[in-house]
Parts: sequence; structure tokens; C-alpha cells
Amino acid sequence: MSKNLIIVESPAKAKTMSKYLGKDFTALASYGHVRDLVPKKGAVDVEQDFAMKYQLIEKNKKHVDAIVKAMKKADALYLATDPDREGEAISWHLYEILKAEGVLDDKPVHRVEFHEITKTAIQKAVGEPRELSFNLVNAQQARRALDYLVGFNLSPLLWKKVRRGLSAGRVQSPALRLIVEREEEIERFKAREYWTIESDLSAEGQGFMAKLSYFGGEKLDQFAIGDDQRAREVVDALARAAQGKYLVKSVEKKQRRRNPSPPFTTSTLQQEASRKLGFTAQRTMRTAQQLYEGVDIGGETVGPITYMRTDSVNLAKEAIEEIRALIAKRYGPDNLPEEPLAYKTKSKNAQEAHEAVRPTSAERLPEAIKAHMTPEQFKLYDLIWKRTVACQMIPALLDTVSIDLEAGPGNISRATGSTVVKPGFMSVYQESTDEKPPEDESEGALLPPLKEGERVTLLGIRPEQHFTEPPPRFTEASLVKALEAFGIGRPSTYATIIDTLEKREYVTLDKRRFQPTDVGRVVNKFLSEHFHHYVDYEFTARMEDDLDAVSRGEKEWRPLLQDFWGDFQAQVKEKESVERPGTEVLEEPCPKCGKKLSKRLGRNGYFIGCTGYPECDYTRNVDEDAATAAEPQYVEGRVCPKCGSKLVIKRGRYGKFIGCSGYPNCKHMEPLEKPADTGVECPECKQATMLKRKSRYGKIFYSCARYPDCKYAVWNLPLKEPCPKCGWPILTIKITKRRGTEKVCPIKECGFAEPYEGEVPGTEPQAAQG
Repeated sequence: MSKNLIIVESPAKAKTMSKYLGKDFTALASYGHVRDLVPKKGAVDVEQDFAMKYQLIEKNKKHVDAIVKAMKKADALYLATDPDREGEAISWHLYEILKAEGVLDDKPVHRVEFHEITKTAIQKAVGEPRELSFNLVNAQQARRALDYLVGFNLSPLLWKKVRRGLSAGRVQSPALRLIVEREEEIERFKAREYWTIESDLSAEGQGFMAKLSYFGGEKLDQFAIGDDQRAREVVDALARAAQGKYLVKSVEKKQRRRNPSPPFTTSTLQQEASRKLGFTAQRTMRTAQQLYEGVDIGGETVGPITYMRTDSVNLAKEAIEEIRALIAKRYGPDNLPEEPLAYKTKSKNAQEAHEAVRPTSAERLPEAIKAHMTPEQFKLYDLIWKRTVACQMIPALLDTVSIDLEAGPGNISRATGSTVVKPGFMSVYQESTDEKPPEDESEGALLPPLKEGERVTLLGIRPEQHFTEPPPRFTEASLVKALEAFGIGRPSTYATIIDTLEKREYVTLDKRRFQPTDVGRVVNKFLSEHFHHYVDYEFTARMEDDLDAVSRGEKEWRPLLQDFWGDFQAQVKEKESVERPGTEVLEEPCPKCGKKLSKRLGRNGYFIGCTGYPECDYTRNVDEDAATAAEPQYVEGRVCPKCGSKLVIKRGRYGKFIGCSGYPNCKHMEPLEKPADTGVECPECKQATMLKRKSRYGKIFYSCARYPDCKYAVWNLPLKEPCPKCGWPILTIKITKRRGTEKVCPIKECGFAEPYEGEVPGTEPQAAQG
């Protein structure tokens, strides 16, 4: 046994450590967090100065046992978990476990911190260890305690007042509020009509366009021309005044610089990966973690990027020197500024000791290591590499031209255009945006060389109708940007916040934009009305600032919790008696019993139901009228195969389906649409083919047409091709985010898998399974 034991979170990281540190070290993985609060009331004891009761995470028990066993034989312990609060907390929990097991004795314990997994960085960090930072540990404990206290006290209240199974989170609730308030703003929005007048012109054989900016000597604002009639009047007046020619009144030429964007932080990486690559925040962070921990490049495992949870835009001096040398060699010395470019972090609580997300070596070109990466790893690495290199290049120079053209006194139309004189950093990378460009954006348009006093030919005048548009719904990129701007959460939490909102079904994604569900709206309304202080953006941001102050040793964590808990518990008790939200009594009488109907929230969103429930069970969908709901839609020519009752078309959480009219005595149900036949024979009974079906939760699977007599089923599309390894009659086409599209054997013990290059007919991508 090696005399030094070093602990990291993942097995990939442990393997790299063993290689870089040699036989004097044994590296083991904790597989993430090892302890968490006991999952019951009292885990944070508010009566005992917020004492926290932890327990071992069951799934990691065997890994912790291996660490305890190895520590008995080791002379020293090195804790090398991630360089952030969570990583510090994992190291502390491991330390506490090993101390309680009595295997530390007087053995030295070192905390190792590095921000890139390279041989040089790791060996240097191990040679210069530090002690555990209890400021960071306490900041993480305070965060966990706050989340626990909010969750364990607000969530049961939501269960009573809204619906069982709901939850309220300290940072997810303000994020939900952002999405709901944006949706309400969109719903309140009233479109307003306006018109622009555009002239098509020609000079020296080149066509171009100019937009009317002054009419009759008055500057036109957005709504100066508000309807078709006024637009036609202006067009006619311009045509009469122009007589087929516009006069060049002035030509203004300017040169402007466009500066490169700073290197990536966690937030900006998530935003750009969403815009450019279509990655979710979770996918971005998962892929970045893989790149940080290491990729096997020709027999050597290297971490191609630095640590990906950071809010700093700093770059190490050595990294800048390497980037500048690469720019000079690859793009020419004229693309290199005289001095390195420095960037200032916007976040006042940024941990400046950390670096921005960057390649560990700029010389490691994306194309050179593409073959050793998955497609998504390559895409993300390519994005990070380009942004990092571009941030140290010269600004782009653009020539802009503005030409004012007159059609009679006081009638001025303006033509604008720009050309790139020197691309600079733009030859490598340009940042994307969520917003549409303004309508008068004409960058890149080439204008003919014109001089003041010239006359140009008028080809035609066009009135163009427009309507103002509501603010756009949040994308993942714009939501992350808003969370950062309001100070809600920190770099490591953005992906989790978004994931939680989706899992709780408070929001849905439609065309990559967030919409609140009925449940999300009711939860937000309840929290905003009764716990406004705790979903307030400023309060949430101040709490994050306080946690940062704890991590810097400027505040104590227990008084912070006490200040929060005093007001919070009083408010929870006070709200026990408030009315149930999400219910609206209607004037319409129940067609079944005559009592009033109400609109209320159910498992699948809003529905109309009788206020006489449970004595009267009348219900209908919100979008149905009473007449439609009263007439059940029977399936002609068929009866229930179980009890012989009529079959009816019903609507459930995942749309319409066929169910028995004898429900709840008979619970037979089947899909409305006939399952598609794959044409692949069932490998188990060999008496029928495999059909494509949808589970009650909306997930696609494939099962034998003889179900339930034959219960053979697979999650992935079956392929009429025997397994070359074990001979099973079929293979399946499996699509995962990590490995792409593969042919795999459905027999788990076989393990056969190989890349699949053909088209995947009629499939819906499944979530990665394994």
C-alpha cells in the first residue's frame, strides 16, 4: 500500500491522479457527496444552535468503506476534491467520517487545490497543500441548512394549500417568479401598429435601400405613421417631390472598433452553449465536467479545460503567454495586441483566485484531438478554445457609412451600411445574442460610393407594416443571464435550478423557451402573495452575498441562520390559515346536481368541477363547454375486452386515450392511435411483431403485439438483425447523449455495442439510459 492516500470525487480523476503522482500515492474516488442531512424533520436542529444531523449516503457506502480501509494502511491523507464550496464540504465530510472511524490518529491531513488536471498543476498542488477552509465549509453548511429549512417548512404548506408532492426552494422560487412574471407581461401586451417607408434606390448599377427618417422637416418616431392610409399619403407625397431622383444630402464615414468578449465564466459558457450548440445548462455542465476530468488522447489522459465552475474572467500569466504565442504563429503578429488584454469581472463576489474556463493548453487544437472526443465534447471544447484565443486578439475594425438622401425639402431617408476592414478577433469567434437585431440593422450592407450633391435613381417606394412584439419568453441562455443579473444562485447552481423547475413540472419548454404550467402559476401566486419577502429578487441576492461573506470569513454562519429563521418560522405559522389558492367559483350551475361549478387545480392542470364534490363527481376540461362534456364520445363497434362495457374517448395528462365507461370498477385503457408496427418479430414468443407504444407517462417503448400474453418489451427501437456476440435474434438502436447512436444487444449481460451510421426510422430520442 502506498504511504499517501489521495481522495477525489470521480474514478476518472482518480485514474489520472495515480498516473501523475506515481507509486507513492493511492488515489480513490468518493463518487461525489458522501454525507447529507437526514431526510426528516429535525435534521437542522433550530433549538440547538442549528446543529446539523448528517448520515452516510447509502449508494456511496461501499466507496467510503474502501477509503476507510485504505486509510488504515496509509501514513498521510490528501483531500483533492473540487476547488469550490461543495468540493470543500466533501473533503470535510470525508475528514469527519475518517476521524469518527479512528483511522486518522495523528496522521497529517492535507487539502489539495488545483484548477486544471494537468501533470504540472497536480504535482505543484500536492507539493503546496493547505489546510481545510472552514469558512468555505461553513458557507456550504449554511446554504444547505437554508435550503433544508425552506424546503421542509414551505413544501408541506404547499401540499396542504395547493397539491401533494409540490416543493418550494430558496432559489428555484425566485427563478419561477421570473418566468411567470414574463408570461404575465406577454399576456398583458397589446400589439401596436406602425409603418416604415422604405425607398429602393440605384446608383452606378448598384441597388440599395434607404428608410425615411424625416418628413416635412419633422423627425419620425416609431409610431409617427400609424396606419395604411397615412402611409399611402406619405408615399404619394415623396413620389411627387422626388420626380424619380433622390439628392445625396450628406455622406458620413466613420471607423469603429468592436472588442472581443472576455473568456468564459460558468454563466456565459452556459449561455453561449445554449445559443450556438443548443445545449441545455445540464448538458453543458456534464460535458464540461468530462472535459475537465480528462480525455484519453492517444494513451495519455489529459483534462483539456480548466475548472468549469467559476465567475472569474482572469487568465493565468502563463496561459496568456501561450495564447499570444499561438496567435502570432497561427493568425499572424498583426492580429496580436501590443499588451495582453485584461478583463474585469462584473460580479462583486467573484473569486478572483480562480481562472476563467479555458483550454489547459492553447496549443491543443480542437481538430487535433477531435478523434479522441465524443461529438458533444468536441463541440464544447471547440467553443471554449475559440472564445479563449479570440479574447487575446486585436479588436475588429469596421467602416460605417451613413448617407442622407432628400426627396424634396425636409424629406430625408437614411441608408446605412458597414464593411469589415480588419476582422481581428472576428476571424476566430463572435458572441451570439438572444435578442433579434433591430429592424434598421444593416451591418454588412454595401453602399455605392456616393458624394454630396449627387442624384440617385428612385426605383420604388414601399410602405412596410409592422406591429410591436411582446417581450420574448426566456430561453435557457436568457434565464441564466437573468439569474446572474439578479444574483439568484451562483455558477454551480444555475443548471440545477432549471432542472428542478422542469422536474417539478412548474415550467415546460416549448421551442426552447420556458412557459409556466398551471401548477407553476399557482405556486408562484401563493408564494408571491404570502411569502413575498422570500421570493424577492433583492432578498435572494442579499442572502447569496451573505453566504459569500461567510466563505470569506467576514460573517458567522449561525447568526445568519438565526436572523433568517426567526422571521421565516413566524410567517409559516401565520399562513397555516390562509385560503386554498387556485380555486375560482363560477356562476355556472353543475348540469348534474345544480350546485355551482368551480375552476380548480388538479394533477394535470386546471379543470372545471362541481363544488358539491365528493357527493357530485361532475368534471370537464377547461376548454370544453357543458354541452360537449355532457356527451361522452363512444368508440363505435367496440366494447371493453375486460367487462363488455362501452369504450369512451377520454382525455388524460398526455392527451386523449380510450378507456372503459365502467371506470372506476373497470380500469381498462388503451391508446387512441393504433401502435405502429416495426415489422420486427418478437424474439421471445416468435408469434407476433414488436409495436411502438407510449407509456402512461408519455415515454416511447416497444413491446410484443401479443401483450399482455407476451410481455417482452424494450425501450429502444428494435432492429431485425441478430447479435453477433450472443446470437439474440434482435439488436436495438440506442441513442444517448454521451455515446451517440449505437446498435446494442438488449441482453444486458452480453454488452455488445457498436456505432450505428444509418438513419433511425420514426424514432423520438430517448433520455440517455446508462
